[in-house]
Amino acid sequence: MSQQTLWSLSALPALLPLPIPAQTAWENPVKRLLRERQPVLGATITVPSAETAAQLANAGFDFLWIEMEHSPITLETARQMILATRGLKAVPFIRVPANELWLAKRALDIGALGVIFPFTTNARLARQAVAACRYPPLGRRGVGPGLASFRWPAPEGYQPFADRNVVVIVIVEEAEAVNSIDEIAAVEGIDVIYIGTSDLSYSLGHGGELEHPAVQEAVGKILAAAKRHNVPVGLPARSPEQMKTHIEQGFTVFQAPADLSLLLAGARAYLAPLGKSGFDPRRQPLY
Repeated sequence: MSQQTLWSLSALPALLPLPIPAQTAWENPVKRLLRERQPVLGATITVPSAETAAQLANAGFDFLWIEMEHSPITLETARQMILATRGLKAVPFIRVPANELWLAKRALDIGALGVIFPFTTNARLARQAVAACRYPPLGRRGVGPGLASFRWPAPEGYQPFADRNVVVIVIVEEAEAVNSIDEIAAVEGIDVIYIGTSDLSYSLGHGGELEHPAVQEAVGKILAAAKRHNVPVGLPARSPEQMKTHIEQGFTVFQAPADLSLLLAGARAYLAPLGKSGFDPRRQPLY
């Protein structure tokens, strides 16, 4: 073997690529914020539009609250909205129309990384919500993640990735839920207890009176029970000032006004200095 060949072989290790360091497993940023008890703010989307989802996902919100209980958003449109968030800040969550296993399964299988369960009135429904978001043996989620794994191509595999990262939010919004709040808060696997203040006020017989003493007493009872069980609590934040007040009270998770409300507020703020405004429907006949 020639001296030149020996030289080439001796130099070979230096020419080989360096080993690639192992990647730290990705963590849902909302999970991290919840663990650190940092404020978490979601943007509510009611307009069936991937463009709206992308704009709000890039605006600075922590998660998208894709509204499928009180909006015309279909499953197919929600899928396009979730795909539109790729590479952007906000993580896509879906509020399903009811606390049902099959509804959560469909939301997760199109790529939602959090499910918001309405009308969770007792511990059984809370356990059902958790089970819907975890694969066996941890839960009852069916295996069919082709679309979800396309949105979240985790090196570890989608199933363990999802079990670590899917956020479970249960909404308490009825008097029955307030009476069962300690049992609900004790359910293992709940990430957030969210207070549906409007529905709660109606359930308590004081529809729309969010500051009524009975409503405030119920909100305080929910917050206290969640604190005892170390579960973050959320509720609507109609303004940054209100959100700051709620943070001081011990709340962590917040739902911003819906997309159309933000659109209208921005338009009015732009038009006000020009002396332009829309008509007041309260001063016009309905028909």
